[in-house]
Amino acid sequence: MKSFYRTLLLAGGAALLAAGCAASGPQYKDVASSIPTLAPDNGRIYFLRTDSFVGAMLQPEIKLNDKVVGHSKPGGFFYVDEPAGSYTVATTTEVTKSITFNLNAGETKYVRTAVSMGVLVGHIAPSLDYPENAQAEIQSLKYTGEAAPAQAVGVQTSAATPNKM
Repeated sequence: MKSFYRTLLLAGGAALLAAGCAASGPQYKDVASSIPTLAPDNGRIYFLRTDSFVGAMLQPEIKLNDKVVGHSKPGGFFYVDEPAGSYTVATTTEVTKSITFNLNAGETKYVRTAVSMGVLVGHIAPSLDYPENAQAEIQSLKYTGEAAPAQAVGVQTSAATPNKM
């Protein structure tokens, strides 16, 4: 009976720990109206990650051209606006996973981060996602950016097809 309670206590502790690793912040619907309109010479990159128990404790930095722009948090999303150009998104756990793509002025790209198995630790790998998939999923995610989006008119999106890596 003692081992049963120990197992129950450990399982409960693991569940609480995993719940603490999930994204916290306002839901997309609560911030959507305050996401600024995209400047004419910029593109927008959304970063999103599905809420999942698997790999919940892995929350590596997300780097855009070697600059940290956020963290890959389960159940979270954030965005950055950048000038048109070539970009590399990278995450690092025991290895670095990266993708490279071109961002055009007025374009919106969606970068999904997902857990994959590693030798010692899981990996968080970025990939470009189709706008229709990402836009549907982002509705249930929480904003994990630095600060709440500034006052705005709305979100511009692009129907461009992503380059799958």
